Amino acid sequence: MYPIIFDFGLVDIFGFQFRLAIYSFGLMLVVAFYTCYFLLNYDLKRLGYDEKLASDIIFWAAVGGIIGSKVYHVLENLEQVISSQNPLGMIFSGSGLVFFGGLLGGILAVTMVLRKNNLSWLVFADLVAPLLILGYSIGRFGCFLVGDDYGIPSNLPWAIGFPNGLPPTTSTVFALQFPWIDISGFSTGVLTVHPTQVYETLVCGGIFFFLWKKRTEDGVQGSLFFLYLILAGIERFFIEFIRTNEKYFLDIFSGAQIISVTMICIGLYFLLNPMPESVSDTP
Repeated sequence: MYPIIFDFGLVDIFGFQFRLAIYSFGLMLVVAFYTCYFLLNYDLKRLGYDEKLASDIIFWAAVGGIIGSKVYHVLENLEQVISSQNPLGMIFSGSGLVFFGGLLGGILAVTMVLRKNNLSWLVFADLVAPLLILGYSIGRFGCFLVGDDYGIPSNLPWAIGFPNGLPPTTSTVFALQFPWIDISGFSTGVLTVHPTQVYETLVCGGIFFFLWKKRTEDGVQGSLFFLYLILAGIERFFIEFIRTNEKYFLDIFSGAQIISVTMICIGLYFLLNPMPESVSDTP
């Protein structure tokens, strides 16, 4: 697809050469964070909070999200990292930004910001709930542009091939990197696959508009965030059936699906058993 939006070529600064380019995935991450910042800033103004909170929350959510996603990726691929000839390269590469790890890391980082400012965790969880799914939706479109995180092979009319994807959707790549996926019914060469990135962009975009509309309705503190956990968990649980992730549990479910079920259960529990306001400043 379009992994590089604009390539400035090799740049030489004091004898140090590097390639300067605007990458589509990085650009979409910037779009996601700035969009979420402006929307959060809008809501903070509406509710009378200090506008500086928006930049603090988004900044630390980004830092915590990146660290959390990388830690999750390393733990999930620990054997591969240890056996690698360049483990530090794998750890600090641009890949491996896993959503679930990023979600946990972002929540922990934002919690520290809220504690520092003596603010209610549940109130702000409701404020950021629509933004979490919006950021994820925009990020998934970035995955589509670089040809990453696609689905299993398909002959559907809208299936797409990523000959320059990360990795390419070739029969050789599937045989080596995704041996658990049956490609016997497909021809050799470049395979067309489910554009699951687009599916998630559209579905999560719809969830965002639903949550964004509900955020101004009266309700129990935290209910919007726990509703987000349920909807995001359901979306990810079902999309995993047509993604390339290996199915570890009972040879049917992936690790992401187990986490998705956990998210759904947590969301349902706290919707049915709301947290008292006296403890609403802690997650």
